[in-house]
Amino acid sequence: MLIEFSITNFLSFKDKVTFSMKASSDKTLKNNYVNIGSEKILKTTAFYGANASGKTNLFKILGIVNNMIKESNSLSPNASLPIIPFKLSKETINKPSEFEIKFIVDKIRYVYGFKADYKNVYEEYLFYYPNGRPVKIFIRKNINEYSFNSFYEKELNDIKTKNTKNKFFVSTATSWNFDKTKPAFDFLTEKLGVVLSHEQIKGYSNNLYFNDKTNSIKKFAINFLEKADFNINDYEIIEDKMTEEKMLNMPDIIKNLIPVNAPLYRVNTFHLVGKEKYRFDISEESLGTQTIFNFIPVIKDVLDNGKVIFIDEFDKSLHPFIVKYIIKIFNNPDLNKNGAQLIFNTHDTNLLDLGLLRRDQIWFTDKNYENAASDIYPLDDFSVRKEKNIEKDYLLGRYGAVPFIKEDLNNEE
Repeated sequence: MLIEFSITNFLSFKDKVTFSMKASSDKTLKNNYVNIGSEKILKTTAFYGANASGKTNLFKILGIVNNMIKESNSLSPNASLPIIPFKLSKETINKPSEFEIKFIVDKIRYVYGFKADYKNVYEEYLFYYPNGRPVKIFIRKNINEYSFNSFYEKELNDIKTKNTKNKFFVSTATSWNFDKTKPAFDFLTEKLGVVLSHEQIKGYSNNLYFNDKTNSIKKFAINFLEKADFNINDYEIIEDKMTEEKMLNMPDIIKNLIPVNAPLYRVNTFHLVGKEKYRFDISEESLGTQTIFNFIPVIKDVLDNGKVIFIDEFDKSLHPFIVKYIIKIFNNPDLNKNGAQLIFNTHDTNLLDLGLLRRDQIWFTDKNYENAASDIYPLDDFSVRKEKNIEKDYLLGRYGAVPFIKEDLNNEE
């Protein structure tokens, strides 16, 4: 489970910001967090903020970190890293970015962090807490100066010669079968996922649907669709292949990404009206239906495997009741048994309900109008009584994180 992460000088974040999934002393909605040792970790969190305030950038940074670590071993020694510092300040534009993440794997706490720019990984470290106290696995400084736990020193001294200035040592050590870095590497690359576009998961979801040999996804999907009142009582996934003929009307950029004979999937849904069953191509369904159909196998995968998922614009094309239903699934201890976590950003103020989310589960992104840097903070920073109308107060600007609209649009100077 994710505990917290911090970002410094990365995209729109200039100064250090920290996002936390630690539950506060709030005694409400006890099902919305889990106890792991002495830690109380939240299952869901919602982000609110004006457009261009940094919500998407926050998620994008996690996606960049995820991909950099996953692809690190395939980099050539002089390849650039996709790290972009805060560009609107002369003091930061040429400085490295920093990132730190704290998480729990198999009830053991880990802390991983790095400092890097597009050329070099300057610093990197990994600690774990097998007995409640921090134990160093490795520390890297000045690009290629390493210190290791004495128990692993000989093995890691051999592995460090395989690393390069632009590669992450957590990736290199794991690829050389060092078992102490594997839990951290697996969490950062497999357990933590970022969805920046609903369309992004379409192929992944269809593949899960098609390979559902035990029908476990189908049972989950049909149950979800029926309870959420989508009037779909069955579906079928038909495998197809990409052909040169199908590529004729595609843009060149798409043609270059999809090889001939690549697997494609056609999706049909079935509606029961009276005793008659009617078939629809998925493209004939509403955008909201297509969106939730793509998300269903992802939600099941996250729940089954205790993953952490970040979703940008989660409410896009979805009714507020559907979004609430999904939040309730994650917060339900009978349905979320493996510590899965859902973090999303949204403009849907209907979710600002202290009967649904605790004060520590509502976060805001805001932009500093003096230096244009993004900031984040929780509702918990405010003295908010449970009976307060959070939605109304947010729209009135009492927590910040709303756009400043100039009313007189005809006033030209």
